[in-house]
Amino acid sequence: MSDILVLYYSSNGATESLAREVCNGVDFVKGMASRLRTVPPVSSVAEASQDAIPELGPPYVSGRDLEECSGIVLGSPTRFGNMSSALKYFIDSTGGEWVKGTLTGKPAGVFTSTSSLHGGSESTLLTMAIPLLHHGMIYVGLPYSEPSLSTTTTGGSLYGATHVSWGRQADELSNDEERLAFALGKRVAEIAQKLER
Repeated sequence: MSDILVLYYSSNGATESLAREVCNGVDFVKGMASRLRTVPPVSSVAEASQDAIPELGPPYVSGRDLEECSGIVLGSPTRFGNMSSALKYFIDSTGGEWVKGTLTGKPAGVFTSTSSLHGGSESTLLTMAIPLLHHGMIYVGLPYSEPSLSTTTTGGSLYGATHVSWGRQADELSNDEERLAFALGKRVAEIAQKLER
């Protein structure tokens, strides 16, 4: 089995819901398995620290996860058209992996959630892609051959999977959002499998 790292930060549950659908897409591909990980929140108080293992949810990501994965799908809520500080903080700590070329040649996809349709989801996807490209990863989006891209009235983008909460319960994905998150996970897993041959 080869693992695809599904790495996300979520504060209200929406991005986590997308992450779990991405995992379903990865796990659908025979011979591939999702490895769900998160990052701890950051604090403006320098003395604050988090437990090494979160009370709930998946474990925190480590450098070993990056080394062992065959690809990454990265997710974050949108924060003023950009990724969350928690995810950015982790990415900024991966200089050692960048020097070693740990992620070079591996496929990567991205996903995000916002509370409004024009809340900056596509700029968030693009800003998450930039460090992955610096790592030498192969960016994977969603093609228009995915029917839900043409029918969605909620989330979805060529650049990756998205969710718009619109005042719904934050973690309640529309059918199109579920299908597109699944498709992104499946697509990254299939490309990783082809690259490993």
